[in-house]
Amino acid sequence: MLRLNKSLSIKWVAAILFAYGAWNLIEVVPSIEVAWVSLILIVTIYLFSFEVIGVDEAAVSIMVMLGLSSLLAPIMGLQQGLVSTDHLFDGFSSNAVMSIIAVMIIGAGLDKTGIMSKVAGIILRVGGTTEKRIIPIVSGTVGVISSFMQNVGAAALFLPVVSRISARSGLPMSRLLMPMGFTAILGGTVTMVGSSPLILLNDLILASNVALPADQQMQTWSLFSVTPIGIALITTGIVYFVVAGKWVLPNISTDTQANVAGSAKYLQEIYGVDYLLFEVNVPEDSPLVGQVLDEIESEHKLRIIAIKAAGANARSSRGDISRDVDITGDSVIAILCSPAHLKDFVDNFGLKIQKGLTAFSEVLSSTQAGIAEVVIPPGSSLLGKSARDLWLRKTYGLSTVALHRDGETLFEGDHIRNIPFETGDTLLVHTKWKDLAHLESNRNFVIVTTEYPREETRPNKVGWAGLFFGLALFMVLFTDLRLSVALMSGAIGMVLSGVLKMEEAYKAVSWETVFLLASLIPLGLAVETSGTAKWIAEQTLLVVGDMPTWVIQVSVAMLATFFTLVMSNVGATVLLVPLAVNIAIGVGESPAVYALTVAIATSNSFLLPTHQVNALIKGPGGYRVPDFMKAGLVMTLLFLIVMMVMMRIMF
Repeated sequence: MLRLNKSLSIKWVAAILFAYGAWNLIEVVPSIEVAWVSLILIVTIYLFSFEVIGVDEAAVSIMVMLGLSSLLAPIMGLQQGLVSTDHLFDGFSSNAVMSIIAVMIIGAGLDKTGIMSKVAGIILRVGGTTEKRIIPIVSGTVGVISSFMQNVGAAALFLPVVSRISARSGLPMSRLLMPMGFTAILGGTVTMVGSSPLILLNDLILASNVALPADQQMQTWSLFSVTPIGIALITTGIVYFVVAGKWVLPNISTDTQANVAGSAKYLQEIYGVDYLLFEVNVPEDSPLVGQVLDEIESEHKLRIIAIKAAGANARSSRGDISRDVDITGDSVIAILCSPAHLKDFVDNFGLKIQKGLTAFSEVLSSTQAGIAEVVIPPGSSLLGKSARDLWLRKTYGLSTVALHRDGETLFEGDHIRNIPFETGDTLLVHTKWKDLAHLESNRNFVIVTTEYPREETRPNKVGWAGLFFGLALFMVLFTDLRLSVALMSGAIGMVLSGVLKMEEAYKAVSWETVFLLASLIPLGLAVETSGTAKWIAEQTLLVVGDMPTWVIQVSVAMLATFFTLVMSNVGATVLLVPLAVNIAIGVGESPAVYALTVAIATSNSFLLPTHQVNALIKGPGGYRVPDFMKAGLVMTLLFLIVMMVMMRIMF
């Protein structure tokens, strides 16, 4: 209660300060239109900063407020609304929003074929399960990809990969997604095709040249003109999160299966089971070599649920593994047991425990397998028979962990596989989720565990998925087709070819992200068309006009950073490049460099989830606006410092 009251007090104090600032600002603005837009802009920043309501709710509310200005124009002292109602909802059909919808669908399609799962497995094998090794690998890869394709596309492509890595490594999504997303944004500064502002820049330079004398004509930039700057920024971002991630990244649990039966806490509380999963190497000279599972498990009170012989695939599914399977030298086994029992077993047979899962990171991940509860119902044909009689593991894919009967729980070591089943027996079993799903229609079992992943992968569609992803990527890179059309071509191809069902495509879209971005577009339009943006830029430059040239250039970069938080980065670039060119000429600096300063600085968008990439990762990562502000503030300052140092060195 004390914390709640403190939070409310902070919001009220902030509201008063914001209101005071708005009142003072309104007194100096040049027109009533600028006054109203400035007021709405301040309200938006307040709502986003303190999350009085959800950011998507705030964005939609602001959009509606702009629309109502057409009705209330006479009362507000306006000749017309701040945004025409004919264009109020244009954001929902904008190039940016439709592109985001398309890349979400394409990413889901690639994930459905199992490609992303394999990529995640490779990253885990290289980086292990430690945050400081995974972050550079994932972020560096995304940074390189986003230098040649739209950063939101690169981020969406790796979203399912990060989800898989999180599930297998135990690291929360919130610890991985923000570094990946920020680096995707930074990757847009590596080449002149990495972000929309840089793509647009040369056209703006040519347009400005029309009004410039011959001796001040600007040269356009080549594809790799910005590469040293972009590489420095990506490196800075990765190092920042590796070094400071412990303090700036939130630790948010977004595990949707927190209540799934089979979680360690659930099993401990209900059945007193403290079993954990371990991966163990079996050397060639181990006494364990040649023994069959039936000789090992009961005696040592453990279950071997997967085996991988040297050069062979892992065996873990129904029909793959049974009690007569023998252990070979130089193999890897997955053991489910109490940590206390594992120590004795490992010491006796000279085995080596691996840190985390490597050989079985894919087949035994929480999205693929786990512990479930199964009840033997009246009338089951299994009554009177034991797990040994039925070859339960081989026939049904159920490795018995414990048997609960009449309030008592028996474990491996209590010969539970020799006990004939009775009506009402509850079995704790380790199983592949696909095997458990297969049993839901089997009347011999009642599946108590219902909340488990039911992933229907379609590896047979990998060719179609690759074809349409490649087609979309080709059109993005090598044609003049609008980004949204190119990406949507790939998305609809995924559906028509059967990679995704239409309902799966709908579920792949984060509608919170869509409404957040689409609703903010009218605000950016109002800021630009009302003259608010131009007025803010002019006032800022009046203040720094007589200062050293590097201060003026930093001010231009800061203006671009501010505007890209409240309007599209393209809009900010179009608005500020002509101003930057004129400023540079006035102070005797290179106008092309100042124009480039604007185009790069519009990627400095980390403080709020208004950038497309930040909006994309907000939901899956469970982030709140303060999380972006905490990590983004330092990143914003580092971006400005590194960008300016590199630009002063290069140009």
